[in-house]
This record gives sequence, C-alpha cells and structure tokens, in this order.
Amino acid sequence: MSDAQSIDPKLLELLVCPLTKGPLRYDREREELVSEQARLAYPIRDGIPIMLVEEARSLDAGGGR
Repeated sequence: MSDAQSIDPKLLELLVCPLTKGPLRYDREREELVSEQARLAYPIRDGIPIMLVEEARSLDAGGGR
C-alpha cells in the first residue's frame, strides 16, 4: 500500500460514522476508518471510504483492536 492510497486528513476531519455520527480513526495498516463508538471498521477501497454500515466490519466479531 502506498502513501497515495492514504486518506486526506481534511477529508477525515469531515467524515463521521453514519451510525453514531461520531468521529472516525484512520487505520493505515488495515486501510479502514474505525468508529470506536459503533465498534465498526469501514473499508477504504481504491482510496474511497465505503461509508455503508452493511459493508463495515464488526470490531467485536473480527478481532479488532
């Protein structure tokens, strides 16, 4: 994965969890945006955050941090 695939910090400031409306944390290693409140991780595909609850990985079921 390259730095070109990393998320723009300004975009990260604007994005919120669609479920809780809370803040997101960027996990560079997994290429995900993590909502600690919702315990969900939203994937980033081809540099685009997929902000759909149906596409998110559960941190509780997937051995999240």
